[in-house]
Amino acid sequence: MLDELDEAAMERRKGRTRKGRPTGRYMMCVSVRPGVATQVAVLEGRSLVEHYVSRPTDTTQQIDGNIYLGKVQNVLPGMEAAFVDIGTPKNGVLYRDDVTFDESEIEGRRPKIERLLRNGQSVVVQVTKNPIGTKGARLTQEVSLAGRFVVMIPNQPGTYGISKRLSDDERKRLRKILDEIRPAENGLIVRTAADGASADELARDLKRLSAQWEDISKRAAKNRPAMLLHQEPDLAIRVIREEFNKEYRGVVIDDPALYEEIRRYVEAITPELADRVELYTDPLPIFERYHVHEQLHKALERKVWLPSGGSIIIERTEALTVIDVNTAKNVGRSNLEETVFANNLEAAEEVARQLRLRDIGGIIVIDFIDMEIRKNREEVTRKFKEALARDKTRTQVFDISELGLVEMTRKRISEGLVEAFSTICTTCEGRGIILDESLL
Repeated sequence: MLDELDEAAMERRKGRTRKGRPTGRYMMCVSVRPGVATQVAVLEGRSLVEHYVSRPTDTTQQIDGNIYLGKVQNVLPGMEAAFVDIGTPKNGVLYRDDVTFDESEIEGRRPKIERLLRNGQSVVVQVTKNPIGTKGARLTQEVSLAGRFVVMIPNQPGTYGISKRLSDDERKRLRKILDEIRPAENGLIVRTAADGASADELARDLKRLSAQWEDISKRAAKNRPAMLLHQEPDLAIRVIREEFNKEYRGVVIDDPALYEEIRRYVEAITPELADRVELYTDPLPIFERYHVHEQLHKALERKVWLPSGGSIIIERTEALTVIDVNTAKNVGRSNLEETVFANNLEAAEEVARQLRLRDIGGIIVIDFIDMEIRKNREEVTRKFKEALARDKTRTQVFDISELGLVEMTRKRISEGLVEAFSTICTTCEGRGIILDESLL
């Protein structure tokens, strides 16, 4: 009996059940429609928590992470920014704080942008935010190359760090390894995925990134501005690189060619997880098999129902997103405060999931139902922040105010789920109303 328990414990440590099946919080489904789109869905349990879509026509819109040789078109001292031509339909924006300079040559405060850049100057820049609406891509000169285990920051030798999500013992182990392998001329940041990685794996990852940067530097020296120097890999590979770890019980792909590509990639970087990559061959579409389609349809609606009968209403504007929490059909059992408290707890969990799923960014205001007891307000805030901790996108949350409002920000990366599946109505131009021209 003890032997069986020991064996089961060993399997759990390896991330497997006794029957040999992988275990984990997450599942990834990849659906490919050739010539139309590639979609990646991340499930937590059975709930859809993240969704990504890439179309063949998105080459000028989905450029986050790409590195360009750009040409400064216009320096704007009043905006502390410069417009840079990177060969896309809209010029990118480079702010003063994202411009690199030699601190040994300039003393005191960061110099003004007109001292750092001039019109017609060639600059190597990286896209940190995709173009959204009428805004061009956001750029930085602090280029970084992401590998599986480490992020290399060329020409920034003073930059060095290890993910705070790792345990203290693991951070100490990795620090000893990095003291031996980190390059003197480049910065290095160790990612959460490096948990348990060997010295050889880290060295190979760093070697690949060093070779990439050498190739980028050579291309920048030989070519004229407005030139793409380095393109991030396809959507599925990028998501695998950023997210796939032992917390995933599997990656299921319905396209044989992409399956082979991803399988080879995973075998090269984390061979112990390669058997979790599977080819989906069932005749039922993969998104129907894992109930992704129905959850996507619900995520496109403005109202989301909570398990107890409550609801949240999500309204987006150009400036901010407002989320209203209601009891709706939830009438509770004992008293009003308890009913409201339980409803708000459910809403806190669901709002955090919807922010990830819909990729809502910018300023967000959440109107929770008023609670009289301070302890209840604090518990709802704690629950909300705990749920947001699973979101890799940076957020900042303030406590619930006396009016029951939570103000927060979430880094805006892309336009969002609704925009990915829709276009602006040509009749009302997105206002949602049709004017009666006879009265005007």
